[in-house]
Amino acid sequence: MAGQQFQYDDSGNTFFYFLTSFVGLIVIPATYYLWPRDQNAEQIRLKNIRKVYGRCMWYRLRLLKPQPNIIPTIKKIVLLAGWALFLFLAYKVSKTDREYQEYNPYEVLNLDPGATVAEIKKQYRLLSLKYHPDKGGDEVMFMRIAKAYAALTDEESRKNWEEFGNPDGPQATSFGIALPAWIVDQKNSILVLLVYGLAFMVILPVVVGSWWYRSIRYSGDQILIRTTQIYTYFVYKTRNMDMKRLIMVLAGASEFDPQYNKDATSRPTDNILIPQLIREIGSINLKKNEPPLTCPYSLKARVLLLCHLARMKIPETLEEDQQFMLKKCPALLQEMVNVICQLIIMARSREEREFRAPTLASLENCMKLSQMAVQGLQQFKSPLLQLPHIEEDNLRRVSNHKKYKIKTIQDLVSLKESDRHSLLHFLEDDKYEEVMAVLGSFPYVTMDIKSQVLDDEDSNNITVGSLVTVLVKLTRQTMAEVFEKEQSICAAEEQPAEDGQSDANKNKAKGGWQQKSKGPKKMPKSKKKKPLKKKPTAVPLPQAKQQKQKQANGVVGNETAVKEEEDDISDKGSDSEEEETNRDSQSEKDDGSDRESDREQDEKQNKDDEAEWQELQQSIQRKERALLETKSKITHPVYSLYFPEEKQEWWWLYIADRKEQTLISMPYHVCTLKDTEEVELKFPAPGKPGNYQYTVFLRSDSYMGLDQIKPLKLEVHEAKPVPENHPQWDTAIEGDEDQEDSEGFEDSFEEEEEEEEGDD
Repeated sequence: MAGQQFQYDDSGNTFFYFLTSFVGLIVIPATYYLWPRDQNAEQIRLKNIRKVYGRCMWYRLRLLKPQPNIIPTIKKIVLLAGWALFLFLAYKVSKTDREYQEYNPYEVLNLDPGATVAEIKKQYRLLSLKYHPDKGGDEVMFMRIAKAYAALTDEESRKNWEEFGNPDGPQATSFGIALPAWIVDQKNSILVLLVYGLAFMVILPVVVGSWWYRSIRYSGDQILIRTTQIYTYFVYKTRNMDMKRLIMVLAGASEFDPQYNKDATSRPTDNILIPQLIREIGSINLKKNEPPLTCPYSLKARVLLLCHLARMKIPETLEEDQQFMLKKCPALLQEMVNVICQLIIMARSREEREFRAPTLASLENCMKLSQMAVQGLQQFKSPLLQLPHIEEDNLRRVSNHKKYKIKTIQDLVSLKESDRHSLLHFLEDDKYEEVMAVLGSFPYVTMDIKSQVLDDEDSNNITVGSLVTVLVKLTRQTMAEVFEKEQSICAAEEQPAEDGQSDANKNKAKGGWQQKSKGPKKMPKSKKKKPLKKKPTAVPLPQAKQQKQKQANGVVGNETAVKEEEDDISDKGSDSEEEETNRDSQSEKDDGSDRESDREQDEKQNKDDEAEWQELQQSIQRKERALLETKSKITHPVYSLYFPEEKQEWWWLYIADRKEQTLISMPYHVCTLKDTEEVELKFPAPGKPGNYQYTVFLRSDSYMGLDQIKPLKLEVHEAKPVPENHPQWDTAIEGDEDQEDSEGFEDSFEEEEEEEEGDD
């Protein structure tokens, strides 16, 4: 009877298949993710952007020869060893002979399929004489020959071979396990148990536990949970944070504490250098005892940040610590923005008056501090200091110029090339070209705003309590493109002016005969005006002549009067007929105009429906793309003279009410703006109908003075009343109506039959 039989792979051939698959599953993805990137491509990229970003700190730090890093070499060696092992195992598998073959008695007897019984007997005699054990032959081979002969001559053996593939009948089902036999050998059992226990009971729990305890300390944005708790406490405590308080809270992050972050360092020399810097700054209050904001690590981070904003030189021993602190600032400020938004949402959801939301000024100060930290500028410094070769001394020549009052980067861009060159005359030609190259790389973002209510019959009608969706399309250009457009417009405007000046010069050179020709042109105007004065005197002359004729010929005058009356009557009749025809034509025109207006309204309605349908489809496609696509956050490098790390251009987009100083929609962090980007901002409509004036803000997290502001006007109407009856709410079904009609017909038919029987 057939059964099951498990056997290990004694030869080790099956184990090679398992090992090859296992090594391939590890080596192939590891090579894709861990193979070191080519450094030549990075060097080529840095060489291409050297003209613009050559003076940036992060660029100069990249060009410095780093210390030899052994990690990429170790990765390459390990991956190459893995590939060598994989290829060796694949070669072994390709050369492995098949052990499990289908039993074929003809192959054992070296006969062709379909051989006759006589040929089988003859071949069996020859092979038995050769392999018989008594004559020194192979006993195993002789048993195979006898078994094959029986399978081809004996009817029962032949039947078993045809049905079960074996002359002996059904055999036990065998399963090969792809493990060497020495693993389950009794001699090696203790060693195998020790290895299993060490791997699965010691190493695996330690690795998983260390990863787990390290990961639960951080949020999704790789910010320490303790830092988020500190920010939440102090933001709630200080509802309206000015810049000094904000810097103080920012420096209290646990990322700067060596106790919670091993990358943060604390040196004995800090006790000497930090007090010296505090005396130079002179605006730090040390009297308050407010841990952790007054802890040594927090005080050190605050001092280094203030020195960076003032562009002060610090000792070399503190430069590395300052660079570490500055690299953490953008992510920490983004976390603070998230904390402020969460507290605002909590305050709106609760009806308690004790829970006070942070102000809009606190949120905007966080965004402004991010710009200051990246550019290394204080709060009220000029944005022109972001440009190279423009320092405090040179800035006075630019901002206090008598002819040009340049306060922002946009003011400098709006000047003509000649005016700009004369304004920056104190710069050499090479430095001026560098300033223009840097200024041309700055971003210029435009906003197109459209407000609507999605999933509504009238998307353009905003009612009380509806969910308003503001679609903002951002288009990024560089200042260099703005230069080109302005230069082309100025050139187009200058050409007509030059043409007009040349025409005037030609008229002056031609002489006075053209001036005399201007006189006759004015004469017809005077001639036309003279008859207007004579018309009132010319009117009574015919009336006097008619009176003289009537006095001379009375009868004739009567006849002529009668004729004139008849003519007047006929004229009146003709006028009345013309009026009737005009009325008929006017009515026809009105009917035609009504039809045309109805058609136009229908066409407009169809177009509006199509437009709404297209907008709905576009919004659905945008949502699907946002779910499926993963856009890269590498947009454009930021030009920053004093920031130690290459940073990408990111933006904050939100809606606020400037009069009430309230936040309308939560800030959206735009991290993928390369050329164009569409963003949806959603917020509930106000609870009362009326006109509302909001403002859409686009703030950079890296550049000062490049923020964009655009007004948003909303006209909120009363909500439509809920209809009591609607055609879609009718519960009557057509089948039920047909059934009622058929029942009524049957009743009437029965009544007619009863009446006929009564007559009979």
